[in-house]
Amino acid sequence: MELEWRDLAFHREIGAVIDALDSAQFWTRLTRALERYVVFDNWVALRFTPGVAPLVCAESPTPDGTVDVMFQDYLAALYQLDPFYIAATEKPASGFVTLADVAPDNFSMTDYYQRYFRKNIVGDEVHFNYMIDTKHTLAFSLGATHRYGERDLAVLALCAPWVIALLRQRLPYEVFDASESASSEAMTQKTTEATIDTSAPADTPTYAARFEQVSSVSGRSPLTTREVEVAMLSLSGFSTRAIAEKLTISFETVRAHKKHIYTKLNVNSQSELFALFYEAGRKGA
Repeated sequence: MELEWRDLAFHREIGAVIDALDSAQFWTRLTRALERYVVFDNWVALRFTPGVAPLVCAESPTPDGTVDVMFQDYLAALYQLDPFYIAATEKPASGFVTLADVAPDNFSMTDYYQRYFRKNIVGDEVHFNYMIDTKHTLAFSLGATHRYGERDLAVLALCAPWVIALLRQRLPYEVFDASESASSEAMTQKTTEATIDTSAPADTPTYAARFEQVSSVSGRSPLTTREVEVAMLSLSGFSTRAIAEKLTISFETVRAHKKHIYTKLNVNSQSELFALFYEAGRKGA
């Protein structure tokens, strides 16, 4: 087998990543190995758990070294509208995932996309997911200010087997902050108690508590469990037709739910609904 100098550089880089599996340099070396072949602008490693805010393993530094305020908003509430988070917690699986794989049909029209995704990530995003178990997924995200081309996606898909294998090998060395874990568990418990259905499981999504909080302000009427589902699917980018298919209900039933949601919460648009959810998320975090 003949090797070119590019091949030798690749093997040397992979060796450095493997050597760093048990060190704090692992994520940086992994990104350096990948950026030799694909251009991306930001990265983050997260642990996804249903109904709980993601835990951050590591993230790319900001240019000026300051805290990324928009990313803090994501961790406070907006993650619940993230198609990657939704997909990983609803149908956990290991693999390489593109935005096109998980984005709802109206995703680019949502306030989440316009006010967060475009400003924070701008162009595109892909994930390498390792399913730890049915409740937890280790996700390594690469965000770009441009759309990934066919070559980029093909190269990343080619890298996926060894990247995901490295995520699995890294996991025993990943220390999740005890206070974060305790906070996440407390959030889950608080959510369970606050949801309309008191018999809900411990991993009930926190957005139910957000809307419970919203409904309690200014005498707004509480939403039913189904209305909360419809509201969140709508905010996430699912069209009325897509919501009907996902919940196995009729198109007209979805429209009726939307009308009731707007009336109960005294809003007139999707943007106003997003603002209510977003502010409740920031105050309740």
